[in-house]
Amino acid sequence: MIGYLRGKVKELTPDYVLLDVNGVGYEVVCSGAAFSRLSGVRAGEEGEVYTYLKLGEDGAALFGFADMREKQLFLKLTSVQGVGARMAIAVLSSMNPAELSEAIATADSKRISAVKGVGKKTAERIILELHGKISADELLGRESVSSVPLSKGEDDDAVSALMGLGFTKQESARAVERAKASGAASVEEIISLALRGM
Repeated sequence: MIGYLRGKVKELTPDYVLLDVNGVGYEVVCSGAAFSRLSGVRAGEEGEVYTYLKLGEDGAALFGFADMREKQLFLKLTSVQGVGARMAIAVLSSMNPAELSEAIATADSKRISAVKGVGKKTAERIILELHGKISADELLGRESVSSVPLSKGEDDDAVSALMGLGFTKQESARAVERAKASGAASVEEIISLALRGM
């Protein structure tokens, strides 16, 4: 499996990026964020992408992402029935990981179905199958971290994340306190329990 590439940017097209890695050219179909990052690299300079190699009856295709969080969301999206790799890339090119995670957590099918090629039923299926599989770290837009006891700042992070989902500050603070009283010991556990209790 090819999980990461670093090489010289040889060519950028609307459909793919060509990376020269030690004399071998890799065509990578990139998300909007990965494409944007690579487009800031001058021709001949090095760029990097996290990748996923998709093997199918019609051949192999290499998909590129700006970071591991984006790649993990791509894998979650393609696990949904009816969502192929190119549709998942289209979704990630229209919404960043935090926006997509928030849309799934709040069951905002209208926001997801606004992506070209994604119908209402597919958007609802994405929400149905991925709701509860999106971590607090994805909601907060940061890399996943192991569960650690909450600091005061992390309490505030949990409250802010809930407020970002449309709850008032008082509702969010009460939900965080209830979740902590129930034994939640990380931002992820707190948001998960708080959303269930709201």
